[in-house]
Amino acid sequence: MLAPVAAVLLFLAAIISAFGYLRLEEMDREQEAVKRDVEYAQQRVRLRLLERQEQLMRVARDIANKEVDPEEFMGRAESMVSQYPELQAVTWIDERRRILASYAAPSMTNSHLRSAGEILRAGETESIYSLARDLQQPVYSQPVAGNDSTGLLQLHIPLTEQGRFSGVILGEYSIDGLLRYGVPAEVSAKYAVALLDAKNRVLAGSSVPARNPATHLMPWAAQPNEYEVPVSPVGNGLIIRAQAYRTSLGVIGSGLFWLVGALSAMTAWMLIGNWRHTRRRMQAQQALVAETNFRRAMENSMLTGMRALDMQGRITYVNVAFCQMTGWSEAELVGRTPPFPYWPDADREQLLARLDDELHGRTAAGGFQVRVKRKDGSLFDARLYLSPLIDAKGHQTGWMTSMTDITEPNRIREQLSASYERFTTVLEALDASVSVAPLGSEELLFANKLYRLWFGVQTAGHLQMVAQAGVPDHPRSDESLDEVDSFVGLPTGGLTTAQSENAEIFVPELGKWLEVRSRYLNWVDGRLAQMVIATDITPRRHAEEQSAAQAERAQSASRLITMGEMASSVAHELNQPLTAINNYCNGLVSRIKGKQITEDDLLAALDKTARQAQRAGQIIQRIRSFVKRSEPNRALSDITLMVSEAVELAEIELRRRNVRLSHYVAARLPKVMVDPILIEQVLVNLLKNAAESIEHARRPTSRRSVELRVIPKQVNDQPVIEFSVLDSGQGLAPEVMGRLYEAFFSTKVEGMGIGLNLCRTIIESHQGRMQAENIYNGTEVAGCRFSFWIPLSGATDSRENKGAGVTA
Repeated sequence: MLAPVAAVLLFLAAIISAFGYLRLEEMDREQEAVKRDVEYAQQRVRLRLLERQEQLMRVARDIANKEVDPEEFMGRAESMVSQYPELQAVTWIDERRRILASYAAPSMTNSHLRSAGEILRAGETESIYSLARDLQQPVYSQPVAGNDSTGLLQLHIPLTEQGRFSGVILGEYSIDGLLRYGVPAEVSAKYAVALLDAKNRVLAGSSVPARNPATHLMPWAAQPNEYEVPVSPVGNGLIIRAQAYRTSLGVIGSGLFWLVGALSAMTAWMLIGNWRHTRRRMQAQQALVAETNFRRAMENSMLTGMRALDMQGRITYVNVAFCQMTGWSEAELVGRTPPFPYWPDADREQLLARLDDELHGRTAAGGFQVRVKRKDGSLFDARLYLSPLIDAKGHQTGWMTSMTDITEPNRIREQLSASYERFTTVLEALDASVSVAPLGSEELLFANKLYRLWFGVQTAGHLQMVAQAGVPDHPRSDESLDEVDSFVGLPTGGLTTAQSENAEIFVPELGKWLEVRSRYLNWVDGRLAQMVIATDITPRRHAEEQSAAQAERAQSASRLITMGEMASSVAHELNQPLTAINNYCNGLVSRIKGKQITEDDLLAALDKTARQAQRAGQIIQRIRSFVKRSEPNRALSDITLMVSEAVELAEIELRRRNVRLSHYVAARLPKVMVDPILIEQVLVNLLKNAAESIEHARRPTSRRSVELRVIPKQVNDQPVIEFSVLDSGQGLAPEVMGRLYEAFFSTKVEGMGIGLNLCRTIIESHQGRMQAENIYNGTEVAGCRFSFWIPLSGATDSRENKGAGVTA
């Protein structure tokens, strides 16, 4: 089928190629003819210029030989201008650029006329005049187009008198006259001839307008046939160009070309039409076979059973899926009339009535559920959908029924229902209140049994817990008319995946402490909702309060025990000021009785007595403040003041045990948020333990020292204040190190084992940490170091810790 079409197309291509080749040959011949004619016209113009040049040079020789005066020059110039139309003016200029004589054709414009006695005007004429004087030979100027479109060409012929320059003869040619009288008439008739300057501007003549390529079918049709060549002796300043007129119709206008093309196109169109018709028939046949196979494959691969009944209720068609569902073959079912073999015996009456409704079109659009019996006697649940069967002419020929096995969906639905009941039972039995409400609405989406018991079925309890817990509920605006939450249009993924927020609140209506946990979730209808879970923590809060009270009593008891252990040291410390007071008083009594004291001595003695009494009072007041029971009171406390108070109390015990105490506090430490009494208690306990360790190790006097250091440092990129107590005792044994903070464990015979345990509890309640380590001198234990740190969180802005410390 494709061979005739290919042959016609090849023939058409050959014809087009032949015509194209002939057209190119014709264009080459035309180009050669144009070139030849342009060369001929150029020669004619050149000869005419050379003839005028020779005549002017003859006049110049006569002038140089003194044979011609200005009057005779005017006669010769008039004769030459009249005889040769292209020559417009002849002028005699002396060596001083003064015009001696000039004659111009009547057609010359006033702007180009020159009068005798004038000086040559500046411009191109003057520059050519200078060039002719320097070269001593004829010089042509560049063609100039006047304002009135009269182009002029100047020829300067130098005058020499006995080898000396004496002026020029200026001849001016009309460029239009050169074209009109210099170009042969036969050339002007065949071509559009024009004279151009060096910039391809038309000085005289005409041009063929450029053809628009979009209006020509052949690529060569848009290019005109032209040729140009410079005119000597002027040179490149004057160019003659000829453009051939369009005289032939060309290939496209050729009737033979169009006839052959039309016949070839008609033949190709008829062959292509026949081929397309045959192809469409083959495609239609293939499509019919493919459609039939596809429909058969689709019917065989469908999981939905299809059954067709005629108007009398006889089965006319069943697909493979229907046969697989029922277990009956197509041959056993097609042509059967009710009752059908897949009807259960117990449901026959009901199915007969249902079939009568089907045949009369009385069925629901959503289908109906029935039981179907397989060939092996087993039953399954199915849903049937009925629709009328319409033929190609629009007439109803029966009913089409689709059957879907819904046994598994029914089982899943039952499981989901049972799962929902179990889930509801679990939520109802929880010892926590669970409620869910959408944001910006007073609707309660879910509430379990405990919530209903506490707050009823209203959202007031849910909103009250949210408000007390400080969780934003974004209440609905009264101006909003749409039933949407305030987060509509915003991405809620970040809210639903965020961690839950916890808070402990007290509900006066219930008289209970509740731990409230809330989080956002997407409800089943897509709305953003808030779930609140409230757990009764009243017993736990009571236990925490009791534990805090017991810890407070333990701290007070520990301080009393510490002061009890330091009782002898305190008594010794008080004995010194009391003895001094007694001595001062006895001395005053004796000197007053003997009248041996002056008023100044009396005042000095009384002042010393008062200072000793004040010292004793400060010792008692400090001990009283240390052991006094008070509520925990955390405040921004000065570290230097806390250390000073603790050192003054501990020094009483250290002096009794003959232990030297030195302490260092870094300068400009920020205040920390602590309970100062509890921190002083920890420092006093550690300093007292250090002194006891040194005494138990029986160190010599030179090695009986304790050092307290307070410096800032970084722990896990967190700014902290570290307190460390270093002693020169015997250190801690490995078995003691593991049980160091264990309650009621002590290495002292009279110890109760609550001191270090209580110290660690106090430090950890301030979010700090305590640790102990031995100090080694080589392999020998040289002492022990107890340290703890307190974070700066909650304190005032820390400043740079620079400068020297305070050492005591």
